[in-house]
Amino acid sequence: MFETLQMAPADAILGLTEAFKRDANPRKINLSVGVYQDASGKTPILAVVKEAEGRLLATETNKDYLGIDGIPEYGRHVGALMFGPAHDIITSRRAVTAQTPGGTGALRVAADFIKQKLGGRRIWCSKPTWPNHPSIFQAAGLEVDSYPYMDATSTALDFPQMLSALRKAQAGDAVCLHACCHNPSGIDLTGAQWRELGTVMRECRLLPLVDFAYQGFGDGLEEDAVGLRELAAACTEMLVCSSYSKNFGLYNERVGALTLVAESEQAAQVGLSHIKTCIRANYSNPPKHGAAIVATVLDDPALRGRWELELAAMRDRIAGMRRLFAEAMRARAVARDFSFITRQRGMFSFLGITPAQVETLRKDYAIYIVGSGRVNVAGMTEFNMDPLCDTLATVLR
Repeated sequence: MFETLQMAPADAILGLTEAFKRDANPRKINLSVGVYQDASGKTPILAVVKEAEGRLLATETNKDYLGIDGIPEYGRHVGALMFGPAHDIITSRRAVTAQTPGGTGALRVAADFIKQKLGGRRIWCSKPTWPNHPSIFQAAGLEVDSYPYMDATSTALDFPQMLSALRKAQAGDAVCLHACCHNPSGIDLTGAQWRELGTVMRECRLLPLVDFAYQGFGDGLEEDAVGLRELAAACTEMLVCSSYSKNFGLYNERVGALTLVAESEQAAQVGLSHIKTCIRANYSNPPKHGAAIVATVLDDPALRGRWELELAAMRDRIAGMRRLFAEAMRARAVARDFSFITRQRGMFSFLGITPAQVETLRKDYAIYIVGSGRVNVAGMTEFNMDPLCDTLATVLR
């Protein structure tokens, strides 16, 4: 049977990283894969992560299975980090959290829950969205539709068109929203826009599924949660898929969570029971190590304070690269104005270049960018900025 198969296409993003690794050009630059890189172009291990791992190594007594929904302390910290420990959702116990293998695992469990337990048929994603979103939702059996997100220039939000499309959705449809640091555009809603969106979601009886993968990478832990909290003020039910790959640098530990918010504590517990059946039929229970690191750091006020400083340093470096890139391109007097990149948040942005230009950058100059023109700003450094901008200016001309 296997002989009937043909080679599947490489992943649009991860396949580029594989090609980058094979490239022998010593000047190669990788702006494709979505991982944070420091000023030397390396993905660091946070100091607080190393200290937490040391504590775990010294105190761990077994390698037993976790419960289906993971480490309880981890789940409590996830909810408090997103909503704040004094939020009504937390104090009334209307939120329940299941630990998952990364944010991707959370999205798949959420999709299974919507399809199998709620009888949902359709989910709406922004256009554009993270390329893996449609694949995950379709694999769970959901129809995927899209709502407009960016304006014609691809540098700002087209909020009226976004709302117009969502008003046409059917009651019971789910809507995938990016809490902050929109991937791939870097364009976020304002607090007022989130408030208006929440009203539309409630009136149209749509279910928010919020992808919260970058808390702390935009403007700060509290600032990046504003949209989620505005949405929660209008919608008494939602699903939130969170990840700690970025803000803890725990990419290969696959640390995520699915949080269900319901109208009551009882409804939340019932919802959790069904989420657990979806998990049991999928991967049974989650891995421990990464979530234990997060719980250890957030349990200790001193470690948490140091983590927030390390997180701020990562966030500030990305913002600094945005400013440096815009200044460097302005100095090269190209026809395109790149100042929009400084108004965006998080690791990603569109450069507004054509697929042919992307191909030229890769083939002729070993600069790897996703075919859509999306770049990972965190892949830019003070060392590669000049060759990057010189080459881009050449290609644009």
